[in-house]
Amino acid sequence: MRAVLEARRKAAAVRVEELEAELERVREDLADAEEVFRRRVIGLEQYLEALAEEEAAAVVVGGPSRRKPVGPRRAVPHRENAAGLEDLSVDYQAVMAAATEAGDDGLGARRAAVVLGWNSASASRVEGARARLKRLVERGWLIEEKPGRFTLPEREQPDDDAGRPGGGS
Repeated sequence: MRAVLEARRKAAAVRVEELEAELERVREDLADAEEVFRRRVIGLEQYLEALAEEEAAAVVVGGPSRRKPVGPRRAVPHRENAAGLEDLSVDYQAVMAAATEAGDDGLGARRAAVVLGWNSASASRVEGARARLKRLVERGWLIEEKPGRFTLPEREQPDDDAGRPGGGS
């Protein structure tokens, strides 16, 4: 009986080792697939942004474009060219609201992914959120004073003394 139990224990140990090796291989494959996915999401966003900028240039040069817009509106206008937050897409408006709530602490990419309704445990989703935050920085909507922490520019920070003559110090 002891020999039978020992043989079963050894077989179970071998099976555990096989499954652990397979699990490690699957984890590596998943990490590779997430990286490919992240790159493709960023590439698609860049492509849509370039198309929107190209259309904007065509409108300025040759009047209204006769082409139909491609996909959802993803372009982020430069802050100085926008009337306000309403010029941003709904997703970007949500990110801006979260940045306002974060205040001086700043908004991180993981929190931005949550605000966008994405899985914040997914590295590709967090990187996609970071790309959106960086785009808002490039366009003047946010600033990144600390690496990975995105805040509103000083002129838009809520301030108790704002608008009062002689206020501030």
